[in-house]
Order: sequence, then C-alpha cells, then structure tokens
Amino acid sequence: MDVAVLGATGDVGRQICTQLVERQVLPTTSRLQLVGRPGGASGRAVHGLRADLVDAYDEHAPVLDVALDPDDVVADVVVVAAGRTVPPRSGGVPPSRTELAEANAAVFRAYADALAAHGSGSEVVVVVANPVELGVAIMAERLGRHRVVGMGAWLDTLRFRREVAVQLGVRRHRVGGFVAGQHGDDAVPLWSTVRISGLDVAERERAVARLRGARTLTTFPAEIQQAKTDLLDVAATDVAAAFALIDSWPPDLRALARPWMTHQSGAKTATGTASATIDLLETVLDGREMVVAGQVALAGEVAVGGAPVHGVLGVPLVLGPEGWTRVLLDALPPDEDARLAAAAGVIAAGTAPWTAAAEGSR
Repeated sequence: MDVAVLGATGDVGRQICTQLVERQVLPTTSRLQLVGRPGGASGRAVHGLRADLVDAYDEHAPVLDVALDPDDVVADVVVVAAGRTVPPRSGGVPPSRTELAEANAAVFRAYADALAAHGSGSEVVVVVANPVELGVAIMAERLGRHRVVGMGAWLDTLRFRREVAVQLGVRRHRVGGFVAGQHGDDAVPLWSTVRISGLDVAERERAVARLRGARTLTTFPAEIQQAKTDLLDVAATDVAAAFALIDSWPPDLRALARPWMTHQSGAKTATGTASATIDLLETVLDGREMVVAGQVALAGEVAVGGAPVHGVLGVPLVLGPEGWTRVLLDALPPDEDARLAAAAGVIAAGTAPWTAAAEGSR
C-alpha cells in the first residue's frame, strides 16, 4: 500500500516521513509520496527531503515520490499535515483557533476536492493538521465520513495513558483508557474507560479513585486555564521549574499541560505527534482492526447530554483498512457526559462557518 504525506516538509510532516521510513512501516515496493506546494518553500524543500531520506535509508526506503499539485496526490492512505501551525508564544501572539481555521480551511478544501475528483474513492485519510476537527469535517463532506479520521484524540489518549502509568509506576502498555472530545482545551479524559492490566475491577476502581481524589470533570476547564496561567508565570524565569510544577498535578491535567508547555518552550511536539500518527497508519496498512480514539464525523452514533451528535467529535472507535467502522462508547458518568456534550457544542460552533452548509449560504 502507498502513503502520501501532505505538508511533508513541515515539522510534523517531516517527522512522519522519517519515522515511516526509519521504522520500515512501508516495504521497499510501496510508495511514499512527499507532497509540497509549488512556488513556495515546501516546493523546493520537498525535493531535498527526498534526497535526504534516500541518503539516510537507501537500504530499506520505499519508493519516494514528489508531488506539488493536489491533483497528483495518489495513495491508499493520505496524511493531512499541511497548513498553518500555531507558533510558540515566544514567536509572538499565537493565532486563535478561528484564525487557524480561516488559514487552513482552504488547504483542507483544496486537497479534499482534488481527492474527490481524482482519487480512487477508497483512500483512508488521517488528519493531523489543526484544527483537526475542521479538517475532518471538510474531508468527510467530500470523501465520506468513514474514510476520514483525525488523530488528535489518539495522541491525547496516549498522553493520558502515559501520565496514569507514571503515577502508578507501571509501563504505558499496561494502561487502557481514552480521551474524547476536542483536540485542545475541550479534550475530555474518560476516567470511566481506564483499565489497568493485572488489576481486577475493585483494585482498578481504588487505583482510579486514588489518582482522581475528589475532583470531577466539572472543574476541568477552569483547571486547564489556571494551569496555563501558572505555567507562563513560572516559565518566564525558569522553564525547568514549569515542567517540575506539571509533575505535581493530577494525570489528566498533566496530559494536557505537558504538551502545551513543551510547545511554549519552543521544542514543539512533532516527534510525539508523528509517532501517534504512525500507530494509526500501521493499523490501516496492516489490514487489521484496532480500538483507538479519533475525531470522526458522527451521524447520531453517539448521544451526549441527551441528544445524538451529528458532527465531528473525538470518540473511541474501531479503525481498520477501510477506515473507521463503529464507535465504542458506553453510557458515561454524568460529569464525562456533560463535558463531552460541551465539547461537541464547541466543535460544532468552530466548524460551522467553513462547512458545505455555510458555503452554500454565501
């Protein structure tokens, strides 16, 4: 199977391409298409990236191809890493989510239209670029919702599992559990889904209760905003102290605060983002099914706050070689249900101005 990476020369796109080749996810007979934009820096750099990858991994590299026109994108799996990114705070005032959507909606639309017109009709699309929910919404409208998944909820899930594992003194592979909702401040850690290998139900419940204390998700949004304020104050004089402060917080708050602080430090989060993306790609390429979390366009499969969701939301789901097939989400405790309903509302409001319905009204 072949893979195309849109935005191959960006921070995340370059990491995805490198990890795909380095980890030998693709055999030498498959093709990795590096996609850039003509007339811009990426249009030149993509040729250099191809040469660099061949230089480093010639013995086991797949066939490396360059494309500069959306109409030329051809692959079984398409990774959308193209578009504007949020710069660290030190680089100036970061764009709001709305500004990011304004900048990237046209990018999402151009590639979605090209794939709809010239693709095979069976590509699986993994959206990495932000706002990931908007990318999923636009791609799903044009390509079919089951073929499009956003990787943000999976990345958040892996971060959450790691923080829980660290707190328990075990390795991440022993911890289950998902983060749903938005890839951002409205992420929803689903504590009710946490499972710990080697612990029975009663032991797990005691462990989770110990980790959470008396907290519920009712206060989680306020905790996130306070955490950001506190981190910026500390990091202004001592970044190491800011990361040490994060270590003192509960696992769910750490799962959101740590990558945010990493980005603010100037290091960005490209390596972890790429690694989580590779997880999803390996699932699709191997022809197996796996339960992951992802942002997808729902049509009533999930009800939160007493109402079915018709729009994009991060949820646990089954992902396979033809895309996602079903959602796996049991009835939630009241605090998780309320937070997920709020996240669905935020996402709907954030994607509405750039969807097909909005376009048609202009």
